[in-house]
Amino acid sequence: MSLKGQRIVVIGGTSGIGFAVAKAALAEGAELVVGSSNPQNVEAAVERLGAAASGHALDVKTEADVEAFFRKVGALDHLVFTAGDWGGFRNPRPLTDTDLTEAGAGFGVRFWGALSAVKHALPRLAQTGSIVLTNGTVAHRPQKGRPISTAMAGAIEHLTRALAVDLAPIRVNAVCPAGIRTDIWKGVPEDRLVEMTRRQPLPRIGEPEEVAEAYLYAMRGGYTTGQVLLVDGGTTIV
Repeated sequence: MSLKGQRIVVIGGTSGIGFAVAKAALAEGAELVVGSSNPQNVEAAVERLGAAASGHALDVKTEADVEAFFRKVGALDHLVFTAGDWGGFRNPRPLTDTDLTEAGAGFGVRFWGALSAVKHALPRLAQTGSIVLTNGTVAHRPQKGRPISTAMAGAIEHLTRALAVDLAPIRVNAVCPAGIRTDIWKGVPEDRLVEMTRRQPLPRIGEPEEVAEAYLYAMRGGYTTGQVLLVDGGTTIV
């Protein structure tokens, strides 16, 4: 399936993985709409992407905002959700020190935000189209002190499979990246990144352009649904 002439919405598309997906899809002749919480970031991303791109700001934690966003967008062929906010749960912490109200709010972007985007995209989404969500390898490699983020990432995988059944024939897949060189890794010393990845079969951090290829496949792959595509340098097999 070609992406030429397809209308693609990338929520989280102003930076990192989402921007790489938008840029790669544009190179294949797609039309892009990007969304992000920061209006200035949306404006800057649209300027960088060029005439075939447009964008709107939205807060995915507010359902009315998401609904208004998709009213502006109109018809679309593919929805990609890369928006991410680990909140205070990116770093390990003992469960006994965990505020469960804060933990619940931590699902606001990655889980409830994604589900809200799917809900309000659906009336406008082509039946031949697709939805691509995003989780993380912590779902497959739990770490001490990170049960909340592990559960959050795992929930996206189960949601993907359930939606693939519920929304068929619309295809629903997810991409599961490991460490990718995005803004969240800025300030991390290179020797620390080397140490983190040295035991992987591919002993380095990934690049946004590499993981973007998985999102493009998920949109193009007309016989693929309910799948989680790992782009992890092999970290989950060692």
